[in-house]
Amino acid sequence: MTPYDTVIRGKLGLADGPLDQAWIAIRDGRIAAIGTGEAPTAAEAFDAGSDLIIPGVIDGQTHACSYGGLPGIRSTTRSAVAGGITTIVDMPYDNPDPLNTLARLDAKIAAIEEHAHANVALYGTVMPGQSTDDIEPLIAAGIVAFKISTFESSPTRFPRISANQILELFDALAPTDIPLGVHNEDQEIVRARIAAAKAAGRDGIEAHSESRPPAAEHAATAQFLELGAAAGAHAHIVHLTTTRGFDLVENYLNDGYRATGELCVHYLWFDPDIDGQELGAKMKVNPPIRPGQIGALWDDVAAGRVAFVSSDHSSWPIDNKFTPSIFEAGAGVPGLETLLPAFYTGAEMRGFDALQMTVEQLCERPAKFFGLWPQKGSLQVGADADITILKAEPQVWDSSRAHDDLYWSPFDGREFSVRVARTYVGGKLAFDGSNVVNAPGDGRYAARGNSTWF
Repeated sequence: MTPYDTVIRGKLGLADGPLDQAWIAIRDGRIAAIGTGEAPTAAEAFDAGSDLIIPGVIDGQTHACSYGGLPGIRSTTRSAVAGGITTIVDMPYDNPDPLNTLARLDAKIAAIEEHAHANVALYGTVMPGQSTDDIEPLIAAGIVAFKISTFESSPTRFPRISANQILELFDALAPTDIPLGVHNEDQEIVRARIAAAKAAGRDGIEAHSESRPPAAEHAATAQFLELGAAAGAHAHIVHLTTTRGFDLVENYLNDGYRATGELCVHYLWFDPDIDGQELGAKMKVNPPIRPGQIGALWDDVAAGRVAFVSSDHSSWPIDNKFTPSIFEAGAGVPGLETLLPAFYTGAEMRGFDALQMTVEQLCERPAKFFGLWPQKGSLQVGADADITILKAEPQVWDSSRAHDDLYWSPFDGREFSVRVARTYVGGKLAFDGSNVVNAPGDGRYAARGNSTWF
């Protein structure tokens, strides 16, 4: 009988730096040993050569069920493991009903057990007027965070929550380590600017950013941070698009309040002044991608001002983008198979330590933020054997070969410096570099553990 199930050899991306000619031994879905030199025997062995072995990526913001309902978990997590992502943190705005009750949480966990190729952690939410008494059962059942919006995209699935209810939520969450995240746009400003743009006959991608100006984002951000500070709770901005937004978060943090801000990878790659003519609605997200922000946002990442970087993956089919006006096109882009190579490539292009920055921003930080550390986000003995192998091999992204059932991307034709060579979920091979080889249901519900951000 061999002592280990699997041994993987290669270059490890550890928290304190790379370890060459190393090995990881896996037993019963966990990392049982790490060493250098001659590897121990195992039932299965894989030699990654000079490829990079990193913790499985945690995508801290996805929308698996916004279009196809709970079965959307299947294609989303299939795409995730093909992108080196072993855990997604899924938003609560499911179709047709948001995750705001214990019954809906139970239904989503059942869907994870049936459909998931990757692990899935979950956000919860509340509806307008809903009692704060309803959040405690969700916390007890492992919800990792809550999210609300200051802008109403749908009265039933994505409603606006009033300031007084936000404060009530913060008061209820203040004794806990659970973050409250926000979609941060001021509704009155946005609706007025959209009406003005339509009246002027402006309906291209450039009008999208102007109709949802930074002032709308910053106003909503500042109010949310102040309400969180008043209650002494953890206020989290789920997507900031300007370095000014991170200034606001840092001001509250420096004053001793629990405040964090997140960045999505498309804000680090695209600029409407540069890419708008080519991409049009294919780069429409909310809040919008801003002109002239890419360099400053990369500096924010390097300075440690960004809590973590996510994809904000949205499962919209491309037909949702084919509308006469930018204002009717759906907001959101696929991103699960491009998060890791796009972030790594962007960091490398700017002269950063791409390996260290990737492990920190895509693995360690989201694991700690969502209470999943050190079981996830790290390569250490006792951690779950969620592992990604990254090959330093250029690729031009072609979404027609994606595993998400969507087959489109704003990253089409962009060259990345790396590609995902293998993904292991719970010690089991999930992606072999070409095909997803694990089964639906091999992923697990990832309940919040004990790690804390503050």
